[in-house]
Amino acid sequence: MNVPIFTVDECPIYNDCVLAYGHFNSVHPGHVRYLKKAASQEKTLLVAILPDTDNGIKNSYKFSQRERAEGLTALNIIDGIILLKNEEFSLAKLIKKLKPKFLFLGVEFEESKDPEIIEAINMMRKNKQNVQFHAGEVEYASTNLLENSESYIEQENKAKFQLACKRQNITKKSLIEFVDSFVNTKLLVIGDSILDQYAGCEALGMSAEAPVLVVRELRKKNFIGGASIVASHIKALGAQCNFLSVVGKDNNANIIKQELSIQGINYELIEDNSRPTTFKKRYLVENQKLFRVSRLDDHFLSKSVEKEFIKKLEELAPNVDGIVVSDFVYGVITPNIIKKVIELSKKYNLKIFGDTQCSSQIGLVTKFKDFTLLCPNEREARIALQDKESGLESIITKLISITNSNMLIMKLGAQGFVSFDPSLKGLPSQSFPSLSANPVDVSGAGDSLLALMATALSTKIKFMDASALGCCMAALAVENMGNKPISASQLKSFLDKFL
Repeated sequence: MNVPIFTVDECPIYNDCVLAYGHFNSVHPGHVRYLKKAASQEKTLLVAILPDTDNGIKNSYKFSQRERAEGLTALNIIDGIILLKNEEFSLAKLIKKLKPKFLFLGVEFEESKDPEIIEAINMMRKNKQNVQFHAGEVEYASTNLLENSESYIEQENKAKFQLACKRQNITKKSLIEFVDSFVNTKLLVIGDSILDQYAGCEALGMSAEAPVLVVRELRKKNFIGGASIVASHIKALGAQCNFLSVVGKDNNANIIKQELSIQGINYELIEDNSRPTTFKKRYLVENQKLFRVSRLDDHFLSKSVEKEFIKKLEELAPNVDGIVVSDFVYGVITPNIIKKVIELSKKYNLKIFGDTQCSSQIGLVTKFKDFTLLCPNEREARIALQDKESGLESIITKLISITNSNMLIMKLGAQGFVSFDPSLKGLPSQSFPSLSANPVDVSGAGDSLLALMATALSTKIKFMDASALGCCMAALAVENMGNKPISASQLKSFLDKFL
């Protein structure tokens, strides 16, 4: 659908319309949710875009008003785009001309002190028309496959990725060269060690005694998980990696040690007799997960084990470029350990990267202060902030403000992720899509993204270039059932074919 772009003078009068408003400098999933909500009124949807100047002073948008309008035309839910020129036309004057049934604004405008917004709202209410403040519906799962084919979705996401790279001046050649530079980087990964076991089963039917599905286990396979797979990805990408964690005194710990040794990862695994090595077993039938059983103890480390951990941390820190904290909230990453990581980062000028996994645990990403990069998913961020109403950009800004993180990646599941760096003037955020429409196993996507970002940023690659690599890394990770380290050669091959 070709979406018409009008100046205010050219815009026709619609009998029944909804008017949305914003700058749309970089269209990310938060904007799409907002516009979808506006379009749900089932009326003509018009979008007014802010001008390049504000009373003669140039705004900090990276793209011109016309370019921002053209960026919105890819959405098939908009009926018309209006280019505002505030020297000639305010939002209130546009409302006076169009007489829309609804004025749809983001929730951040509800308490706005901007005279233009206040005037527009007052005019709508004077005309007894509706004003709605909404960020769009928050969705943690995707229903795209109900509406389009897998190949269509993947082609659409490929186009979005290529557009993101074009906007950020990222080329295939540069990305491949960046991967080759990882060999000069050395990282330390700390966090929970987990042994993941996948059991492939045959479905036998329903039990006659109770409504219980009966399966027969055919074969099983072990994978290292948790912080250990983050270390594994980093090593496979070509960087040097040390791994520091806590395990139980059991055979599962021996399996993890053996796998780390095979991969050539330098590790320090402190044995804690008070807990088993965290073990998760997933049962599958025809690659469909049925349920998971976990065997773990999530109490904080004892003072003696914590002291030993911190001593090892102090010994390893002077010889690395950065520290990766992969916290699965099973008790290994204590407040004192976080405090020590921050202290060491300042002492040795280290980059520090953090992620906390709260799918079935209770944890707060806001405990990570002054980190180089945080990688929460949206649910974790909203829980930490106790905010389910604000728009996506507002959530990101609040989280950065509270944690004082330099950069942030907000993971959005099937919608990909948004990279945000407040130091980048003009275009601080960029949305990267999920490149796999129907992933085999999504459980390791976040770990692979964290590993890539830590490696790339420690190699002094620019944030948005690293994010583009991370997008491809996650796409490779979800193609496998179970955690398998993604190598530099796999990543380069993907880039070569995909771009």
